[in-house]
Amino acid sequence: MRARLLGVSAAAVMLLGAGQASADLELAKASGCLACHSVEKKVVGPAWKDVAAKYKGNAGAKAELVAKVKAGGKGNWTAVTGGVPMPPYSPRVSDANIEKLVDFVLGL
Repeated sequence: MRARLLGVSAAAVMLLGAGQASADLELAKASGCLACHSVEKKVVGPAWKDVAAKYKGNAGAKAELVAKVKAGGKGNWTAVTGGVPMPPYSPRVSDANIEKLVDFVLGL
């Protein structure tokens, strides 16, 4: 009985996680992020899985990426983008939503 309950709990957590990922992708779409990025492959900017891998284990990654998304920039992914800059997303996208998007990317 206990093993069955644990299995049901694990399934519920996975479904909630999938629902959150879907909501985060919808936020990315509404914010204009998917014009240049995707989860799996390079579009104009790097794939978000590549961003997550680059910053894995970096304690300051969230703050660094939030600042980059707010202000825009170039030079961090020149080999991938060919020098195309990322435009600033603040104030068009709220600070709270930028943090949600960075959390999503870093969680991949």
